[in-house]
Amino acid sequence: MAENQDRGSTRQLSEKPIVRWAGKDILGIQELSVAEIQFILDTTGSFKEVSTREIKKVPTLRGKTVINLFFEPSTRTKTSFEIAAKRLSADTINISTSSSSVVKGETLIDTAKNLEAMKPDCIVIRHSASGAPHLLARLMDVPVINAGDGAHEHPTQALLDLFTVREKAGRLAGLKVAIVGDILHSRVARSNIHGFTKMGAEVHLAGPPTMKPAAVERLGVHWHTSLAEVIPEADVIMMLRIQLERQEGGFFPTLREYSRLFGLNVDILKPAKPGVLIMHPGPINRGVEISPEVADGPFSVILDQVTNGVAVRMALLYLLVGGEKEADRSSL
Repeated sequence: MAENQDRGSTRQLSEKPIVRWAGKDILGIQELSVAEIQFILDTTGSFKEVSTREIKKVPTLRGKTVINLFFEPSTRTKTSFEIAAKRLSADTINISTSSSSVVKGETLIDTAKNLEAMKPDCIVIRHSASGAPHLLARLMDVPVINAGDGAHEHPTQALLDLFTVREKAGRLAGLKVAIVGDILHSRVARSNIHGFTKMGAEVHLAGPPTMKPAAVERLGVHWHTSLAEVIPEADVIMMLRIQLERQEGGFFPTLREYSRLFGLNVDILKPAKPGVLIMHPGPINRGVEISPEVADGPFSVILDQVTNGVAVRMALLYLLVGGEKEADRSSL
């Protein structure tokens, strides 16, 4: 772990200089320690204020170049990373599958080598294949941030979820967090399971038996086959998007049946705690996994998640790209 005072630019953020982390990559929550997660969340708090200013920009990464390499469709994550980089004054390049040489048969390895030859300062990658960001990280000297890889992990989503819950509830340790839906195919679920359990929360999962990962209890979570079981005691209820393409795989009979058994609506939410937090990583299938009344209701922090996503990604770009490396990583 490395620390540094980012001279000049940090004065724009607060009177007290921010200590920066110079770990090379962000590939998954599973690979981060409790201290590292805590450090990222603390740094995020310093950057959230930037987005409230009239001029939402600081010179922290002026002269740096961030490449967003997205091999899957994305709106929130891709836009969030781009806004985060621009608010730090970095130059951003967006590359999608349709505009890359992948359509001409170029391999991911060749794409990575060619991009690195252009001397960027950071690569943000989303890919349908689990492990693709890890491959890039081994091949490239520049920092790599995983923006979602297959059904493996989505670390920045988990970090913004952790930050949102800590901001609203004041703590993470001791909370009961319910994650509901398609756990089997969800990289968001995996990253949040790692994140919340590491930070001392008690995680409960609920969903159809066909969407339960094998031996998931080994991750230190509790499994339920009924949404009603987890509602009364949960401090946080995170609804996962039903990936409509999974319906053809026979994981549940119909969307109507799924919504009846695992959809969050006003009636089923009645036994919930008064201060329960309702979350969703988006995009929302309204009327399927969550009703409009709940998604837009007083307990929803869904838009707070989106806002905090920019701050988290600003913090990560700052920690990975900005400033000099002066101390050993173990000093955190």
